[in-house]
Amino acid sequence: MPQLSIIIPCYYNELNIPTTSEELIENEQNFPEGTTFQYVMVDDGSKDNTWEELQKFKAKYPEKVKLIKLSGNFGSYNAILAGMQHATGDCNVIISADLQDPISLMPKMFAHWQKGIQLVMGNREDREDPFLSKVFANTFQFLIRKYALPNLPKGGFDYVLFDKKLKEEVLAMDEKNSNSLYLFIWLKYEYITIPYKRLERKAGKSRWTMKKKIKLFVDSFVAFSFAPIRIITVSGFILGAVAILYALFILYNRFVGNIAVEGWTAMMLVFLFVSAFQMVAIGILGEYLWRTLDASRKRPNFVVDKVE
Repeated sequence: MPQLSIIIPCYYNELNIPTTSEELIENEQNFPEGTTFQYVMVDDGSKDNTWEELQKFKAKYPEKVKLIKLSGNFGSYNAILAGMQHATGDCNVIISADLQDPISLMPKMFAHWQKGIQLVMGNREDREDPFLSKVFANTFQFLIRKYALPNLPKGGFDYVLFDKKLKEEVLAMDEKNSNSLYLFIWLKYEYITIPYKRLERKAGKSRWTMKKKIKLFVDSFVAFSFAPIRIITVSGFILGAVAILYALFILYNRFVGNIAVEGWTAMMLVFLFVSAFQMVAIGILGEYLWRTLDASRKRPNFVVDKVE
């Protein structure tokens, strides 16, 4: 009998857990007979009553539910890794705790896995999000697909089912400051996408702030692409060529007798521009170097406080 492990990172989800847990249990009847379930719920350092609500779920279904409480907030992608470490299923699903990803899609994903597909993604065709969130998300996905992971499905994904083998390969990488879901794409296994519309959050307030989104973008870009370094190199060559042309222009004017070449303002603008470019370049290189240092320290991605 195959076992499906459903991994759910939770952060300030006290209002979502009761409804989500009920729908998860109801959804079991849509799977083939004999399928068993494991719910791996990870509390990512919530300061509300998320843990207490998870314990209520555990009390109702002690054989099915496994709870992991992290010592603090390590981020949703590290919480996912914590859940993957404790999942024991033949295949695994990652889904959000707020029901923005439809639970009803899960049996279809599972059916593809039974046919031998090791990676099945819920592909967001549309989303019921604020306008600015949509713009940021679409820009994020476009840049990642163009410069980092060309095989990333258009629209991106957070809702994914994957085989136990893929789970073990991702955990073995033990990457720091990375997008753990994109590691499945990097493995380059064949995958199937199932389109869906991401729903509006019905309860609670999202803690997915702009600061966290920007960090995810930087982490994803630096982890999977060298394009920023290549841009620095190309820009350096272009600026060098411009500098040579400007120097030739100055020399020409001196030789033909037009010694009074006006250019104090232009020179200062060029100086400030090149200085700003150098600072940005140093910052980009620093991002790559910092991640190398962070990986060499071998600190854990998360710290588990308790497991129930």
